[in-house]
Amino acid sequence: MRILIAGILGGVAMFVWGAIAHTLLPLGSMGMVTGGPSAATLSALSQDATAGAGIYMLPSPSDATIGDEAAMNAFIEANKDSAYAFVVYQPDGNPGLSAMGPNLLTQFVSDTLAALVLALVLAASAFGMFKRVMIAAGFALFAWLTISVPYWNWYLFPLDFTFGGLVTQVIGWMGAGEAMAWWLGRKERWSRR
Repeated sequence: MRILIAGILGGVAMFVWGAIAHTLLPLGSMGMVTGGPSAATLSALSQDATAGAGIYMLPSPSDATIGDEAAMNAFIEANKDSAYAFVVYQPDGNPGLSAMGPNLLTQFVSDTLAALVLALVLAASAFGMFKRVMIAAGFALFAWLTISVPYWNWYLFPLDFTFGGLVTQVIGWMGAGEAMAWWLGRKERWSRR
C-alpha cells in the first residue's frame, strides 16, 4: 500500500508540474511553430489519396527505394537541398481541441503509472531522500536520452524543443521523486521507532 500511495503522490506531482510547464512556462511549446501555413499544408495532405492517419517524413524514400542503392542515391541527390517536414497527420481532426478531458485523464494515468514504476525502484533502495531524488532524476535523464535525443538526431526535432523536454522531465521527476521519497522515508522512519 505504501508503494501505491507513493506512486499516486508522484503521479499527482508530475501531472501538476506538467500543467505548470505547459501553461505558465514556455517549456511545453519550445521549438513549436504555430500560426504557420497550416491551411495550405493540410489541404495538400488531404488531396493525397494515400494520406491516411500517420507520421509523414517529407520527403522520404519509398520502401522500394530503400532497398535499391542506385534509386536511394538518386533520391538523396534529388532531395539533399529540399525542405524537410515531420508531420503527424490526422485526417479526422484533433478531438483534443474541443474536449481536453480525455487527454488530461490519459496524461494523469500515464504519469501515475510511470510514478508507480519509479516508486517500486525507490522503495527497493535503501537510500535516503537525496539519493532517491537523484534516482528519479536519473530515470528522467534516461528517458530523455532514449526518446528525445534520437528524435532530435534522426528526425530533426528542434534543439530547443529537445532541451525543453529535458528541463520538463528532469525537474518534474525530481519533484515527483521528492514527494515519493518523502512518503517512503516517512514510513521507514516510523517503522524504526
